[in-house]
Amino acid sequence: MKRDIPEHKKKKSTVKSPFVAPVTKVLRKHGLHSVCEAAHCPNIGDCFKNGTATFLILGNTCTRNCRFCNIGTEQHPLPPDPNEPTQLADAVAELGLSYVVVTSVTRDDLPDGGAQHFSNVIAELRKKNPLVLVEVLTPDFQNNPEALEIVGKAVPDVFNHNVETVARLYDKVRPEADYQQSLTVLKTMKEKYRLITKSGIMTGVGETMDEMKQLMRDVRAVKCDIFTIGQYFRPSHDHLPVEKDYTEAEFEELRQFGLSIGFSEVYAGRFVRSSFNAHEIRDVAVERGISE
Repeated sequence: MKRDIPEHKKKKSTVKSPFVAPVTKVLRKHGLHSVCEAAHCPNIGDCFKNGTATFLILGNTCTRNCRFCNIGTEQHPLPPDPNEPTQLADAVAELGLSYVVVTSVTRDDLPDGGAQHFSNVIAELRKKNPLVLVEVLTPDFQNNPEALEIVGKAVPDVFNHNVETVARLYDKVRPEADYQQSLTVLKTMKEKYRLITKSGIMTGVGETMDEMKQLMRDVRAVKCDIFTIGQYFRPSHDHLPVEKDYTEAEFEELRQFGLSIGFSEVYAGRFVRSSFNAHEIRDVAVERGISE
């Protein structure tokens, strides 16, 4: 049976939700970070209400300085915490989660970019929670084949890497990243490791509709299965300004275009974020069929 994500699940929630505190308490108890908090995600109340969180590993400071992101930057962050995989698995068990999204800051200071830490987290999650599904949202690892192999052989249930914006705007939006490199990462994880792959962009930083559609063609050309599209919100006056607020009709146009070119699922809307409703999105994509 084919089904769409319910429209109500695309609505904004409030950070003041009474459900935020209990999940935050578990995160603090186990010494963990969530990207929900670090990035000031507008969906934090909805996710925490459902007892879910996107776990942020490898610290809470990044070695890159993307102009849209609210996470702090530092060239020499603390070394990875060797206890973090166990602590994360314990938190997942305590929260009773069946689907876990694990992301990280970018760690260009590490030889493998943190790939082994991702692998350790996946292994520990499955050791303590054998039925859990694990989605990883990773940096590009500078397209290091050894790092990609480490993550690929850990066999996450979904491999997510966001292209974030159109090629023309990389110098402005994420100057330390590379558009073609991100496409290559997605291609490698699909072709070599046969994972379900996922990517996404934010709208409103100066792109055109035609550029976004070309980006979607590029991402689909590397056999990516799932695509997410959400509106950029400016975290502070020090970040990129919002150049356009997209309408729901425009998001729906992009969604329908993505489905027409072969994505198994396209999740698009003003408050959509890459890991929001990740379990449901994966289920829809699997029902519709995953590319080989």
